[in-house]
Amino acid sequence: MKTVQVTEVPQGIQLIDVREPEEYATAHAAGAVSIPLSELVARTEEIDPDRDIYVICHAGGRSLQAAEYLENALGWDNVINVAGGTSAWVEAGLPTV
Repeated sequence: MKTVQVTEVPQGIQLIDVREPEEYATAHAAGAVSIPLSELVARTEEIDPDRDIYVICHAGGRSLQAAEYLENALGWDNVINVAGGTSAWVEAGLPTV
């Protein structure tokens, strides 16, 4: 699995935010889709496996777990963990909602 810094995330990509809904509602990366880690297994059909899948959380731990699941359990080899998560995203001044 690949890991990138928040400043390396391209615009217009498939970005999955695996934080809980209340965390997502507080602030999230622009364009991120909320699929909480607790619901990931049941909602994988919402993820397009034919596109690169960037996964983000608060600091990088939950997104790493989600990325490992998508890669190991589903065999998807196009999963990218966003290091530092939303905290680093906000700190870098990247667009948020």
